[in-house]
Amino acid sequence: MSTHADIRNALTAQLLADTRSSLQEGALTRDKLAAIKGSLYTLAQRSELWGETDFPAPDAGEQQNRFLIAQEPGEGISLYLNVMRPGKKIPPHNHTTWACVAAVEGSEHNTLYDRVDDGSLPGKAELRAREVIELKPGNAIAMMPDDIHSVEIKGERIIRHLHYYGRPLETLTERITFDLEQGTCKTMDIGVKTKT
Repeated sequence: MSTHADIRNALTAQLLADTRSSLQEGALTRDKLAAIKGSLYTLAQRSELWGETDFPAPDAGEQQNRFLIAQEPGEGISLYLNVMRPGKKIPPHNHTTWACVAAVEGSEHNTLYDRVDDGSLPGKAELRAREVIELKPGNAIAMMPDDIHSVEIKGERIIRHLHYYGRPLETLTERITFDLEQGTCKTMDIGVKTKT
């Protein structure tokens, strides 16, 4: 009888292989990314694979545990599970690679932004909120490399969401984070250390 780990390993290996095959067929488009998001959504539906036993919630006083689930060799496609407590906020940022997020358990609010300045002044940026998406079981989100979003965990429940990127988070050293009040931007740090 297969264990959750066996099933998870097989399904995530297939996800990475299917994604790589899709990406080798021409340029990245929103339609292609939507199909990748759909595959991630299907994996997130298997909530029994992402439970507390294998992926514990952050300790008291901490807000986030990030687990590396699967990764291509080198700096390839990478899948993570984020387990976050209510109150966690991630300011507006881009990814510099494609990104998909699918909810396993709990809800996070994603605000999507348009950048309205021309980027000509270093360290300065102006964003306009475009849309708020409540990411909860039953939906997912896909973002192109330059798309900008922020995240807030509201309510009282710990959340578990799959995060899927074109490259490992640890290599995304050119990501930009934005300060809405100050109208500024700067390079974003990696945040919490990923658990393997």
